[in-house]
Amino acid sequence: MPKAKAILFDLDGVLTDTSEYHYRAWKQLADEEGIPLTREENDAHLRGVGRRDSLMYIIRDRHYSEEQIQEMMERKNNYYNQLISQMGPDEVVAGGRELLQEIHQAGMKSAVASASKNCRLVLERLQIIDLFDGIADGYSVINGKPAPDIFVFAAGVVQTPVVDCIGVEDADAGIEAIKTAGMYALGVGPKERFKRADKVVPTMENIRLKDILADE
Repeated sequence: MPKAKAILFDLDGVLTDTSEYHYRAWKQLADEEGIPLTREENDAHLRGVGRRDSLMYIIRDRHYSEEQIQEMMERKNNYYNQLISQMGPDEVVAGGRELLQEIHQAGMKSAVASASKNCRLVLERLQIIDLFDGIADGYSVINGKPAPDIFVFAAGVVQTPVVDCIGVEDADAGIEAIKTAGMYALGVGPKERFKRADKVVPTMENIRLKDILADE
């Protein structure tokens, strides 16, 4: 790939494991509604997906009014907020803070591209919000992943052409968004999870900038 000028990170499951908190919040809601939801389903269908689309998957062909749907989304969000309220700086992946500092020192831009509407709260709890040049979150765009909008928006925030950006994601829907946006895609997780990733690493723990920029 040509020399990258910006790296755009998903947050949940990449720089911190809030994906576990999302699962636990959805699981509590599903249990209350008498709907089965397994961890495997969560990983396959909800990872990296926005709140409404996640709920639509969970309820499938069950019939709820729009008012009930809104209430369930709010209930799940309340559960999630209760879980993340106890987060602290030690929940950044090992080496994550150092990686963001290294990117800045290399003269590159970094941004968050997260579907979460709680993104800024999590960044503040982790004490890494000041290490980013821009933030694109669930309030920034209408169309969620796998639409490319959030990554295109993030590139615009850091004033970098999409072809000069690397997107980092732990969800296949996010990788689809990155590739559709015209960016180089780094997947985080098992290789079989991703269909179109240009490169895959098992975890972001102790990853250095040279690891991200190196060819396969």
